[in-house]
Amino acid sequence: MGDSELSQITTARLTLRPLDVEHADELAGVLDDPVLHTFIGGRPETADELRARYARWTAGSPDPKVRWVNWAIRLGSADRLVGTVQATIEGDRAEVAWVVGTDWQGRGIATEAARGLLDWLRQEGVRTVLAHVHPENIASARVARAVGLRLTDRVRDGEAEWMATIGN
Repeated sequence: MGDSELSQITTARLTLRPLDVEHADELAGVLDDPVLHTFIGGRPETADELRARYARWTAGSPDPKVRWVNWAIRLGSADRLVGTVQATIEGDRAEVAWVVGTDWQGRGIATEAARGLLDWLRQEGVRTVLAHVHPENIASARVARAVGLRLTDRVRDGEAEWMATIGN
Protein backbone atom coordinates (compact mmCIF):
# COMPACT_ATOMS: atom_id res chain seq x y z
CA MET A 1 0.00 0.00 0.00
CA GLY A 2 1.28 3.51 -0.80
CA ASP A 3 3.98 5.35 1.09
CA SER A 4 3.47 6.66 4.60
CA GLU A 5 3.27 10.28 3.46
CA LEU A 6 -0.37 11.28 3.01
CA SER A 7 -1.03 13.24 -0.16
CA GLN A 8 -3.41 16.05 -0.85
CA ILE A 9 -6.48 15.13 -2.91
CA THR A 10 -7.96 17.61 -5.37
CA THR A 11 -11.46 17.45 -6.83
CA ALA A 12 -13.38 19.96 -8.94
CA ARG A 13 -14.28 22.23 -6.01
CA LEU A 14 -12.36 20.80 -3.08
CA THR A 15 -8.90 20.29 -1.74
CA LEU A 16 -8.62 17.48 0.78
CA ARG A 17 -5.64 18.40 2.91
CA PRO A 18 -3.97 15.86 5.18
CA LEU A 19 -5.45 16.57 8.60
CA ASP A 20 -3.19 18.51 10.92
CA VAL A 21 -3.55 19.57 14.54
CA GLU A 22 -3.51 23.16 13.24
CA HIS A 23 -6.88 22.57 11.55
CA ALA A 24 -8.60 22.25 14.93
CA ASP A 25 -9.18 25.97 15.45
CA GLU A 26 -11.00 26.45 12.16
CA LEU A 27 -12.85 23.13 12.29
CA ALA A 28 -14.07 23.71 15.85
CA GLY A 29 -16.21 26.55 14.49
CA VAL A 30 -17.40 24.50 11.52
CA LEU A 31 -18.32 21.42 13.55
CA ASP A 32 -19.82 23.18 16.58
CA ASP A 33 -23.47 22.40 15.78
CA PRO A 34 -25.09 19.83 18.14
CA VAL A 35 -27.24 18.69 15.18
CA LEU A 36 -24.11 17.06 13.68
CA HIS A 37 -24.08 14.72 16.69
CA THR A 38 -27.70 13.60 16.36
CA PHE A 39 -26.71 10.29 14.82
CA ILE A 40 -23.16 9.83 16.10
CA GLY A 41 -23.67 10.85 19.71
CA GLY A 42 -21.54 13.08 21.84
CA ARG A 43 -21.35 16.83 21.58
CA PRO A 44 -19.35 19.39 19.63
CA GLU A 45 -15.73 19.44 20.75
CA THR A 46 -13.76 22.55 21.64
CA ALA A 47 -10.68 23.52 19.66
CA ASP A 48 -8.50 22.07 22.44
CA GLU A 49 -10.41 18.77 22.37
CA LEU A 50 -10.14 18.62 18.57
CA ARG A 51 -6.40 19.35 18.77
CA ALA A 52 -6.01 16.38 21.13
CA ARG A 53 -8.14 14.15 18.88
CA TYR A 54 -6.27 15.20 15.74
CA ALA A 55 -2.93 14.62 17.48
CA ARG A 56 -4.02 11.03 18.22
CA TRP A 57 -5.27 10.53 14.67
CA THR A 58 -2.17 11.94 13.00
CA ALA A 59 0.09 9.85 15.26
CA GLY A 60 -1.44 6.83 13.57
CA SER A 61 -3.00 3.60 14.66
CA PRO A 62 -1.32 1.71 17.49
CA ASP A 63 -1.96 -1.45 15.45
CA PRO A 64 0.73 -1.77 12.73
CA LYS A 65 -1.78 -3.64 10.53
CA VAL A 66 -4.16 -0.66 10.55
CA ARG A 67 -3.64 2.68 8.83
CA TRP A 68 -5.61 5.81 9.76
CA VAL A 69 -5.91 8.47 7.05
CA ASN A 70 -7.71 11.76 7.60
CA TRP A 71 -8.22 14.89 5.55
CA ALA A 72 -9.69 18.32 6.18
CA ILE A 73 -12.04 19.39 3.38
CA ARG A 74 -11.29 22.85 1.99
CA LEU A 75 -13.92 24.42 -0.27
CA GLY A 76 -11.98 26.47 -2.78
CA SER A 77 -14.67 29.05 -3.56
CA ALA A 78 -15.02 29.91 0.14
CA ASP A 79 -11.31 29.36 0.93
CA ARG A 80 -12.22 27.65 4.20
CA LEU A 81 -12.39 24.28 5.83
CA VAL A 82 -15.90 22.80 5.81
CA GLY A 83 -15.47 19.26 7.20
CA THR A 84 -13.41 16.08 7.22
CA VAL A 85 -13.17 12.67 5.54
CA GLN A 86 -11.35 9.68 6.90
CA ALA A 87 -10.60 6.03 6.34
CA THR A 88 -9.35 3.21 8.50
CA ILE A 89 -7.46 0.81 6.23
CA GLU A 90 -6.65 -2.78 7.06
CA GLY A 91 -5.24 -4.84 4.23
CA ASP A 92 -7.37 -4.24 1.14
CA ARG A 93 -10.41 -3.04 3.13
CA ALA A 94 -11.25 0.43 4.36
CA GLU A 95 -13.98 1.87 6.52
CA VAL A 96 -14.78 5.46 5.58
CA ALA A 97 -16.58 8.36 7.20
CA TRP A 98 -17.34 11.98 6.38
CA VAL A 99 -18.68 15.03 8.17
CA VAL A 100 -19.50 18.43 6.71
CA GLY A 101 -20.49 21.42 8.82
CA THR A 102 -24.20 22.22 8.91
CA ASP A 103 -23.76 25.54 7.08
CA TRP A 104 -22.14 23.71 4.16
CA GLN A 105 -24.51 20.77 3.82
CA GLY A 106 -26.82 20.25 0.85
CA ARG A 107 -24.20 21.39 -1.68
CA GLY A 108 -22.75 18.01 -2.66
CA ILE A 109 -19.55 18.62 -0.69
CA ALA A 110 -19.66 15.35 1.28
CA THR A 111 -20.34 13.38 -1.90
CA GLU A 112 -17.50 15.06 -3.79
CA ALA A 113 -15.10 14.58 -0.88
CA ALA A 114 -16.11 10.92 -0.45
CA ARG A 115 -15.60 10.30 -4.18
CA GLY A 116 -12.14 11.83 -3.96
CA LEU A 117 -11.38 9.63 -0.97
CA LEU A 118 -12.59 6.47 -2.73
CA ASP A 119 -10.47 7.31 -5.80
CA TRP A 120 -7.44 7.70 -3.54
CA LEU A 121 -8.21 4.43 -1.75
CA ARG A 122 -8.49 2.60 -5.09
CA GLN A 123 -5.03 3.88 -6.05
CA GLU A 124 -3.74 2.64 -2.69
CA GLY A 125 -4.90 -0.90 -3.46
CA VAL A 126 -8.10 -0.92 -1.41
CA ARG A 127 -10.71 -3.27 -2.87
CA THR A 128 -13.58 -3.13 -0.38
CA VAL A 129 -15.02 0.00 1.21
CA LEU A 130 -17.43 0.05 4.13
CA ALA A 131 -19.37 2.85 5.79
CA HIS A 132 -21.68 2.65 8.79
CA VAL A 133 -24.63 5.02 8.70
CA HIS A 134 -27.41 5.48 11.22
CA PRO A 135 -30.67 4.32 9.56
CA GLU A 136 -32.29 7.73 10.12
CA ASN A 137 -29.36 9.68 8.69
CA ILE A 138 -30.87 10.16 5.24
CA ALA A 139 -28.20 12.65 4.11
CA SER A 140 -25.31 10.26 4.82
CA ALA A 141 -27.22 7.38 3.22
CA ARG A 142 -27.55 9.53 0.08
CA VAL A 143 -23.80 10.20 0.10
CA ALA A 144 -23.08 6.49 0.49
CA ARG A 145 -25.39 5.63 -2.40
CA ALA A 146 -24.03 8.45 -4.59
CA VAL A 147 -20.45 7.15 -4.27
CA GLY A 148 -21.46 3.61 -5.18
CA LEU A 149 -21.88 1.95 -1.80
CA ARG A 150 -24.81 -0.44 -1.41
CA LEU A 151 -26.82 -1.09 1.72
CA THR A 152 -26.16 -4.54 3.21
CA ASP A 153 -28.27 -6.44 5.73
CA ARG A 154 -25.59 -6.05 8.43
CA VAL A 155 -25.90 -3.67 11.38
CA ARG A 156 -23.15 -2.64 13.82
CA ASP A 157 -23.86 -0.61 16.93
CA GLY A 158 -27.24 0.40 15.50
CA GLU A 159 -25.76 1.59 12.21
CA ALA A 160 -26.45 0.05 8.82
CA GLU A 161 -23.46 -1.20 6.86
CA TRP A 162 -22.91 0.09 3.34
CA MET A 163 -20.34 -1.61 1.12
CA ALA A 164 -18.71 -1.37 -2.31
CA THR A 165 -16.01 -3.19 -4.21
CA ILE A 166 -13.81 -0.53 -5.80
CA GLY A 167 -10.57 -2.21 -6.81
CA ASN A 168 -9.46 -4.91 -9.18
